[in-house]
Amino acid sequence: MTAARIVIENCAIATVDSVDTEHPSGHIVVADNRIEAIGPGRAPRGLPDVVRRIDATGHLATPGLVNTHHHFYQWITRGLATDHNLFDWLVALYPTWARIDEPMVRAAARGSLAMMARGGVTTAMDHHYIYPRGSGDLSGAIIGAAQEVGVRFTLARGSMDRGASNGGLPPDFAVESLDGALAATDATIDTHHDASFDAMTQIAVAPCSPFSVSTDLLREGARLARSRGVRLHTHGSETVEEERFCKELFGMGPTDYFESTGWLGPDVWMAHCVHMDDSDIAAFARTGTGVAHCPSSNARLAAGIARVPDMLAAGIPVGLGVDGTASNESGELHTELRNALLINRLGRHGESALTARAALRLGTHGGAQVLGRAEQIGSLEVGKLADLVLWRLDTLAHASIADPVTALVFGAAAPVTLSLINGRAVVEDNRLTTVDEDDIARVTRAEAQRLMRLGEER
Repeated sequence: MTAARIVIENCAIATVDSVDTEHPSGHIVVADNRIEAIGPGRAPRGLPDVVRRIDATGHLATPGLVNTHHHFYQWITRGLATDHNLFDWLVALYPTWARIDEPMVRAAARGSLAMMARGGVTTAMDHHYIYPRGSGDLSGAIIGAAQEVGVRFTLARGSMDRGASNGGLPPDFAVESLDGALAATDATIDTHHDASFDAMTQIAVAPCSPFSVSTDLLREGARLARSRGVRLHTHGSETVEEERFCKELFGMGPTDYFESTGWLGPDVWMAHCVHMDDSDIAAFARTGTGVAHCPSSNARLAAGIARVPDMLAAGIPVGLGVDGTASNESGELHTELRNALLINRLGRHGESALTARAALRLGTHGGAQVLGRAEQIGSLEVGKLADLVLWRLDTLAHASIADPVTALVFGAAAPVTLSLINGRAVVEDNRLTTVDEDDIARVTRAEAQRLMRLGEER
């Protein structure tokens, strides 16, 4: 069986490989869903079965962006509780979120995925942890939306079993039982997880946070994940209030508590990790635990500045996350490249905190590491999956910036001329090819209004 080939030429290339190979003008050859060739200059002549040849003059080719933390359902509750810290924000929004149903979740997932894909994300994840009784097949709705948009996807099947009556933040009617959460997570793995090299859908086990789940759910969730060979995800060390909560309830800080429940290791990644001292960073480095850095959300909720340069220096895998769009209304990852660089320069390391290329690595290879997929995605290398983006940099917004990586990271959001996911064109000329953006906007607005009406009726 012959391979259909796409040839891309005359673009700058940032491979984000182990030595940051770059080509001022180079070529990429895609054969079916794999990268077949990459290098300087023009592609070899006479390649068979070329179905498309692209002159990418004025563009930068990079690996597709990898989003490592999100809550898709929040797309239909954007712009609310805009002046709250995390705990107050959660208390304000949980009663509304607890009324979500399958049509709302599907619409919100389509909106979240469409926005990310149009902005260069080729691999996304969703940490969905609210499963109200009688709300329908929420996991199936989210996964179906990812398949429709065409994005490579990890569903972190979340859960909560510590309601307000047990000292947690969510209302009791928004949580599951311990056994129910574990059984539903196990069933989601059975139905949807694909462990193959070119998998488009994978599942992780993801109890929500120390203040919304029991110790038993954390322990049993870790056992379940490792028995099924899937990864583990949760929120950790996001705010000073969380640290205070853990010390009052468990007699130790978040990192020590997580370690006591089996939640540190090379198969674990945690969102935020803002309030980490030297011993916490050492524990993550020792165990290979990864971090999803969410700079915009951390700033929106005044959580603080994560010590990303120190984490990287210690060898901790770090990727970028959008976080839910109720705490990051833009919902796209390019903003996180820029904000990761700028916000970290406000910390103790000053202007040396991150470079443009370090920020790009966080958003590509770092994210692939965190999701356990660095062998398949996250850099442009022969044999890897054909997840790549062509960013247009010859327009008014970027044309006077000589270095293309600097233009991409420091500059305005660059138009995406082409995004390939698994070798398939999902974005062409800054528009999605797989779904109708206008229809998604209409449906998400209608579902957001329906949710608000339900909230008013309570």
